[in-house]
Amino acid sequence: MPQNRYHNAKQAYSIWSARPFTSPPYTTVSLIYFKAYTAALAYLKIYATALTYAVAILVMIFYFSAERAPIKRITKDITVSFGDGEKIKAESDILALSFLGPESFSDSNIEHLIWKDQTIKHGDNLSTIFQRSSLSAKDVLNLTSIPSSKPLLAMQPGQKIQLGLSPEGELVQLKYIKSKLEFYLYVKTDQIEGVKFIGKHIILSPEVISTYRDATIEDSLFLSGEGAHLPYSVTMELANIFGWDIDFALDIRKGDSFFVLYEEKFLNGKKIDGGHILAAEFVNQGRSFMAVRYSSGDGKAQYYTPEGYDMRKTFLRAPLDFTHISSSFNLKRQHPIHKKIIAHRGVDYVAPRGTPIFAAGDGKIIASSYSQANGNYVFIQHSQGVTTKYLHLNKRKVEKGQKVTQKQIIGTLGSTGYATGPHLHYEFLINGVHRNPRTVTLPQVSPIKNSERARFEELTKPLVAQLRSHQQTSQLAMILTSSNN
Repeated sequence: MPQNRYHNAKQAYSIWSARPFTSPPYTTVSLIYFKAYTAALAYLKIYATALTYAVAILVMIFYFSAERAPIKRITKDITVSFGDGEKIKAESDILALSFLGPESFSDSNIEHLIWKDQTIKHGDNLSTIFQRSSLSAKDVLNLTSIPSSKPLLAMQPGQKIQLGLSPEGELVQLKYIKSKLEFYLYVKTDQIEGVKFIGKHIILSPEVISTYRDATIEDSLFLSGEGAHLPYSVTMELANIFGWDIDFALDIRKGDSFFVLYEEKFLNGKKIDGGHILAAEFVNQGRSFMAVRYSSGDGKAQYYTPEGYDMRKTFLRAPLDFTHISSSFNLKRQHPIHKKIIAHRGVDYVAPRGTPIFAAGDGKIIASSYSQANGNYVFIQHSQGVTTKYLHLNKRKVEKGQKVTQKQIIGTLGSTGYATGPHLHYEFLINGVHRNPRTVTLPQVSPIKNSERARFEELTKPLVAQLRSHQQTSQLAMILTSSNN
């Protein structure tokens, strides 16, 4: 009983002590405080969201403005006269024409010229182009009689020619456009000896701006590059740079990523092309590879790791551009023709017939011949006890005893000898022992010279830092964007 009384008294006290706070006056005050607290939390949440958006906007502004940061201006923009070797600075084709001077033109009114554009086709020459434009053989003779007309004899299909005609149909100007940055201008001039043309070789140099792009691969390198607005030429260069470490036909996986700092070229305010890659990182299956561009004191540009090792290896991993592998290195493979277990001591690369086959490394041709089993074959002896063999070639492009350099074409892909279809059988031997060309550790090229080390670090460290800065900014922008969604 005493325990029950104590318990009842305690319970009564608890009820009594809580009663004042549940009475109407105190309930009203509590509700007011609770509503004020809730409103404050809501305002804080709105403030935090607004602050997040503001930071995201600032980051994006910085990101997109930073990728247009100019890095250098090239000074090759000159106009060279064929006659007296005169050199003229010119940053655009308009300025180049203005430097020619009025004495270079005939009396025809330049402003009233009628322009005809011609795209050079296979088999075209100046005569056929002039015929399509209703010009005579005399016009061809007048133009080709001057020494500066030699470039017109080396025109290539796809290039363009612009013909400036007077209202009477006479040829006054001819512009041979070799590329977006190079053209030849021929202008009619009246002289005592008769009507002749003078020629000018005009080379324009664009404004070069550094640009950053990154992407995560969902399908292929080239589709991902296109989705990231990376120029095709830059994507190709990216594959060439990292092609020594990554097999872009077999090693690429969904989720791989790349980060590229490269040049973009602008002429007269318009983008005309992508330039060289300055620094890049490629993450393949969790492994990171980084490269930076460096021009040595003699002007030769190559790609190195940030530590100064050449991105190139002594040997190519695959000596051709192939579509797939039909048979891998396997010492217990059943031969597709003989149906016996015969060791397959190489790799069979499949590609269209006629695909160029490259020398895997510098070396000397020790065999270039034909046999019933191998078909057309080439063997190359390299340094460090390495020998490479190339079998079933369609054609051989080298002879025994000839020295070759890496990536030199030594033949074309075929199906000669014991072959079920067009492919290259490629073998890699070290001191006479066959090794798997796909997995063998390739010797590294020597690092950069000690005499170049200080200059290398001075020029490449800012590029690596700039790439890292863009990466961090891009990743922060992605985090903020995903958090807001």
